[in-house]
Amino acid sequence: MKKSYIYIVVLILVSALVLSGCSSTDTGEPSEESEDPERTFTLEELSEYDGKDGMDAYVAVDGVVYDFTELGRWMGGEHNGYQAGQDLTDEIKDVSPHGLSVLDRAPVVGTLEE
Repeated sequence: MKKSYIYIVVLILVSALVLSGCSSTDTGEPSEESEDPERTFTLEELSEYDGKDGMDAYVAVDGVVYDFTELGRWMGGEHNGYQAGQDLTDEIKDVSPHGLSVLDRAPVVGTLEE
């Protein structure tokens, strides 16, 4: 009796795991929250994303706009005296000790209008 009880419990658990893996709410449609990666920013629009007052922290480098909001050292949109919401190409390439390597951790949100 004890063995059959264990088999039934294991069967129920496996069934639950299989069924939970099959049910997905992903419709294949882009979510409404996702940013358009093809968005083009002017310098004025980019300046709105300075990381202050709950805004995201966007930084442009070589014409590409990155979201630095979740990069730990950019809390409040500021890092080592530099403020998000700007084109920081020269600063990141020439001054920053990490250089362009930080960009691998930041999602691309668009491009900077020339």
